[in-house]
Amino acid sequence: MNKHVQRVEAQLLVSITELKKNPSSAIAAAQHAPVAVLNHNKVAAYLLRPEVYEYLLECHEDLEDIGKAAERRNDPSIRADVDELDTL
Repeated sequence: MNKHVQRVEAQLLVSITELKKNPSSAIAAAQHAPVAVLNHNKVAAYLLRPEVYEYLLECHEDLEDIGKAAERRNDPSIRADVDELDTL
């Protein structure tokens, strides 16, 4: 991809200037779909519904956990009795 071309992952766009003039409108639009905030015609941020952001955080945490599990898959294991774990 050309270094002067940027992919925009939203169908709705708002400039920083418009966001400053009418933030409520941009936030309202973001309740229906992601809004890309442009600064000098480049994406500076995205506005998302809180539920979407929280879902993305959960997905990120899940991916981190999967990565940790994959790393530990080949670690040596030890046998332990569940009752013995309470005494540790």
